[in-house]
Amino acid sequence: MRRRQDLFRWVVVTLTLVFFGLPLFSMLEFTTRDSAGHRTAATWSALADFGVISTRYPDLRAGFLASVGLAVLTVVVMLVLLVPTMTWVRLRLPGLGRTVEFICLLPLTVPAIVLVVGLTPVYAWVTYFLGGNAIWLSFAYVVLVLPYAYRSLDAGLRAIDVRTLSEAARSLGASWTTVMLKVILPNLRTAVLSASFLAVALTLGEFTIASLFSRTNLQVAMYLIGKSDAQISIAVGLASLVFAFVILFAMSFVGGARSATSPLARLRRNRKELT
Repeated sequence: MRRRQDLFRWVVVTLTLVFFGLPLFSMLEFTTRDSAGHRTAATWSALADFGVISTRYPDLRAGFLASVGLAVLTVVVMLVLLVPTMTWVRLRLPGLGRTVEFICLLPLTVPAIVLVVGLTPVYAWVTYFLGGNAIWLSFAYVVLVLPYAYRSLDAGLRAIDVRTLSEAARSLGASWTTVMLKVILPNLRTAVLSASFLAVALTLGEFTIASLFSRTNLQVAMYLIGKSDAQISIAVGLASLVFAFVILFAMSFVGGARSATSPLARLRRNRKELT
């Protein structure tokens, strides 16, 4: 039975690696061939030369910078909006838990095109007051990432005793700001990292909203470049996938290091910080 289980695991893992690895290998193979069919690294050399990218592909540079700014701003707004709200509802207003969950999960049922139609009047005022910079798409991206971030943070809050920790901190004279920054957030580190990664992955891969609002992010830039230079477009897509994988791999180490700390050690550290 154990041998059969081991064999089944290896078969599943192998099929999964082939399923995800074959398209990536095909992308790499496509970007390393010239028009004559010979192997060449010219595409990747051009992609690594920022001077060439800025001169020949200005949309790519603008889209990359816009996506980085969107990822950072989306994560910040999402965490500032969700973490205090979910913590306060769990502590003081448990009856509103279902309502908050319904509101956060509602974007899953709304197609992106319908969301754009609903946000068009809102973004008319945003453009009027704040300008047409692509960075303001972060407001729409926060709405898109709400369901995934909510599930991650909710799992983190369920894993700790928020009420006991907050009451213990308050009894030691800590303010609510100190409770959030030095007690709740350190214990939610893994959940916050997971929610942040999901937000970054969604922001880097979003195309529909940016295209319909005529803003240039990384995906729109890849689409525009693909019309004239498919190899550069595919190379950028492959590089972005590898970048996302590296972030996930690094996040697993950061979250694992935090999770390895025992609850007693965390309680002692929180007590020492508060006193």
